[in-house]
Amino acid sequence: MPIAALPIAYELPAAEKTLTAHHVLNDFYGPLPTAPRRSPMRELISTVLSHRTTHRDEELAYDRMLETFGDWAGVEQAPTAELAHAIRTTRWPDTQAPRIQEILRRIRTEFGTYSLDALADWPTEKGLVWLTDMPGIGLKTASLVLLFNFQKPVLPVDTHVHRVAQRVGMIGPKTSVEKAHQVLLAQLPADAVALLNFHKHHYWLGQHICFFAKPNCPKCPLKGLCNYYLEHYGPATAAALAEVPRSWEGEKLH
Repeated sequence: MPIAALPIAYELPAAEKTLTAHHVLNDFYGPLPTAPRRSPMRELISTVLSHRTTHRDEELAYDRMLETFGDWAGVEQAPTAELAHAIRTTRWPDTQAPRIQEILRRIRTEFGTYSLDALADWPTEKGLVWLTDMPGIGLKTASLVLLFNFQKPVLPVDTHVHRVAQRVGMIGPKTSVEKAHQVLLAQLPADAVALLNFHKHHYWLGQHICFFAKPNCPKCPLKGLCNYYLEHYGPATAAALAEVPRSWEGEKLH
């Protein structure tokens, strides 16, 4: 759907808004393949490290951890205080260090090695339950690993995706992040490619335009659907829609 042709559709039901936003952002950012961005183990541990931490500091912590202890066995067996020091650029290293060691212990115990590859053959729900039973792993982290690495039909919802979905009106204003995983998933095709694109595109929109404070609504491709835009600016005019770039030309963050 070309940006300039986006209908004024504030009264659409939530499920239709979700699908319309998905198609609009697919045009705006361009479709993505499902090729994993990193290994399953790195995806899991890096996401644990990333909680309330910048991407740069997460990467620094991850690299220092493996440079210091060599491999996953070394990380699991390291003195916990030394591991906490290695990952000190994260928000809560003293909490994350023992969690990471427990996660590694459970993976080794379950699979006999430090690998999550067996999850590819597990039913989706079994994988979600097993991953979220570990300390520090919530539904978002488990969904990221299963979707990005194993193309399972799940939808990670982080703070960016949640904020955009609430403002547009895909979910209710009081819908929690945890509940949003199920609500949005039910509104989208049960297809890993579609779900990955929905997640990444709405994540980027939250990073690039739909900021927590002072969102850049005039440049948003969803302004013709968005309840927040309607409340603050009134219905989008044809001229307002024409102000939106036809595609994102800036940096796409991680």
